[in-house]
Amino acid sequence: METDMHSDKPHDIINALDDLLEREREALLNGDLDAISRLLEEKEELFDRLNTMSQERSPDLSALKGKVQRNQALLDNALKGIRAVAARMSAMRKIRRSLDTYDETGKRTTIEGQKAAQLEKRA
Repeated sequence: METDMHSDKPHDIINALDDLLEREREALLNGDLDAISRLLEEKEELFDRLNTMSQERSPDLSALKGKVQRNQALLDNALKGIRAVAARMSAMRKIRRSLDTYDETGKRTTIEGQKAAQLEKRA
């Protein structure tokens, strides 16, 4: 169902937002960060348009609440995953540089990692 994102009718705005939330969900499930960032501007515009409506014209958004909460949970989990990967990559880089070991008395010894091979450019 095609909706006019620029319509001022509350029903059209809700339909556009519903469609956007479904596209956002798919992008989150597929890990498509580019699509998520592109949808953000459109989502902000739709919410801004809803917020500027007078109380009499303001639509009931309870139908969208569940989708917004679902997408927020997906986004939160995606961010946790990204942070976990970043932490793991940081730990791996540190291990490549050096490794700390401890002997039976608890004394720490640092073993230096191998230096990365340097490429030499020749003419």
